[in-house]
Amino acid sequence: MTDETTDGYADQPASEQAEQPPVPSDEGPAEGASAMYVSGPLPVCDYTGDSDEPCEEPAVVRQWSGAAVFVAASVGAVVGGVLVAAALVWTLGLVPGVRPIAPSVADSVRPSDVRIQAGAEVDAAVAVSAKVTPSVVNVTVQQTVFDPFTGGTRQREVGNGSGVIVRDDGHVVTNFHVIENAERIIVTVGVQDLEASIVGVDPSTDLAVLRVPGTDLPAIDFGSSADLSVGQFVVAVGSPFGLEKTVTAGIISALQRTPEGEMMPGAARYTNLIQTDAAINPGNSGGALVDAEGNLIGINTLIQSPAGAIGAPQSAGIGFAIPADFVRNVVDQIIETGTVIHPYMGITTMTVDQNLSTQFDLPVRAGALVQFLEPGSPADRAGLRRGDIIVRMADREIVRGEEVVAIIRSASVGETIPVTVVRADTERDFEVTLGSDLDRP
Repeated sequence: MTDETTDGYADQPASEQAEQPPVPSDEGPAEGASAMYVSGPLPVCDYTGDSDEPCEEPAVVRQWSGAAVFVAASVGAVVGGVLVAAALVWTLGLVPGVRPIAPSVADSVRPSDVRIQAGAEVDAAVAVSAKVTPSVVNVTVQQTVFDPFTGGTRQREVGNGSGVIVRDDGHVVTNFHVIENAERIIVTVGVQDLEASIVGVDPSTDLAVLRVPGTDLPAIDFGSSADLSVGQFVVAVGSPFGLEKTVTAGIISALQRTPEGEMMPGAARYTNLIQTDAAINPGNSGGALVDAEGNLIGINTLIQSPAGAIGAPQSAGIGFAIPADFVRNVVDQIIETGTVIHPYMGITTMTVDQNLSTQFDLPVRAGALVQFLEPGSPADRAGLRRGDIIVRMADREIVRGEEVVAIIRSASVGETIPVTVVRADTERDFEVTLGSDLDRP
């Protein structure tokens, strides 16, 4: 979120204004002033006399040859024809991969109406922007403040973020930290400022769903975040520093990232995030990260940044987005039930690396050490113990502790997951049936 910023326009200095001649007057000069202009046309100068009267130079008539007239007309016809043909090609959309969109109707274009052609001779970022920007909205947060001039209260803008229209009936997804302290929320859809209501929130995943009035809104097309690749082209759209519908492009820098604890606002716990070098700044939170086809693959959420000159965060090419598959699951639950249920295993882990393994003489060089196990939890009932090192889970090798959280979050309540641990130099296999975090002891 970021404080509101505004742009101003300076008036043109008087010194730069065009100098205008005084208007001729029929009333003659003012008393004490010399006459500068006289009424009516001036007489033609007579160079044979000695008259002091002002006069007008006789007009000079220039004659053009017939050849010059013919050449000028021919060149004008050719240039005019080329300009008309170019205008028709652009208007009819005959340029491969390009479909002109009038600025006045660009915000009304539906994402499903735009098709991005592979191999078309057009910048991919331009085509993706045309498809995605109508679905990305600005989210303004307001709070009630005391007005010392009137002695009453008024609404004041205290920050802004971004959001994405996920259903055409007005449902918008954003980050929980964007609207956490809001007393009033204004969502800008196209050129309309609409007051939004909160459908539901999930602080643990930093997601929230809003709703604005309207029907047939330009909902974004969901993609899948399951098969993403490092190096894949992506575009981020949002409202950094309040600058609506800002588009930046980049690639996927890494997958399955878990940022450091100090970057996590509130009670949110981030795991399995998409890292991108597309420029993301304060105000981009809640905006869209899309692929080369303009499909949603993530919700922009965090940045990792050095402090600026006044301690403000700044883009450093390291941003993070919540994967779209996980977002869709949370959004669907909020819309359908108003609450979100997360799978629950009941353990806290830490990453085992070579240094930790050497320091404590552990039997493995990588894995997730079970630091804490909740009594009566699914993990406890399955037979896991504190001190076990998880080395395989759901048929995946486990190298870091956050991978355990990512697997649990991507599973479903009631799903049984195979878990392999190392205990006292021996591998043991268990079956853990995940519970609901609403039923935890």
